[in-house]
Amino acid sequence: MSYRYLLFYKPYDVLCQFTDNASEQPRKTLKDYINVPDVYPVGRLDRDSEGLLLLTNHGQVQHRLAHRQFAHPRTYWVQVERIPDELALSQLRQGVKIQDYRTRPAQVRLLEAEPSLPPRDPPIRFRKSVPTAWLEMTLTEGRNRQVRRMTAAVGFPTLRLVRVAIAHLKLEGLQPGEWREVTPKAFQQVLGIGR
Repeated sequence: MSYRYLLFYKPYDVLCQFTDNASEQPRKTLKDYINVPDVYPVGRLDRDSEGLLLLTNHGQVQHRLAHRQFAHPRTYWVQVERIPDELALSQLRQGVKIQDYRTRPAQVRLLEAEPSLPPRDPPIRFRKSVPTAWLEMTLTEGRNRQVRRMTAAVGFPTLRLVRVAIAHLKLEGLQPGEWREVTPKAFQQVLGIGR
């Protein structure tokens, strides 16, 4: 079997699946952008999140990247309401309690400037009286809506969320809706998976 690995820049408001049978109104899916048979997303990005999504037909890779036990880093640029203070950043770094679990420690830093990203369509809500800030967060787990729940738990709700890296694979060079293929050899060497 020939393994394939695709990096896709998932736009905002696109479902992280190839079909949508749950809605009366048509919603965009991966099928609107990717015409490659038998590849499936590794993990997911929520409909209101953007950024890097990996697709493959290699089941072992899907398992290794999606399962928490392998702790592959995922890096996000997160626009939040207001400017987080050092206490909030420290709480995010140590892990926060959300629902019935405590998140793993994360790498978190306040970005000095807004990252260079394509504009979101539609744009985030803008309020003159409420400043925003950008964080870079690297997590080694990917629970449902985890980044949003973490920033909300420390008092800084997420306005925009863009995944920019999964392990060593980066979003660079892609625009929303674009994808590119990665060679199996290069991809598998980094994960330590044999052919």
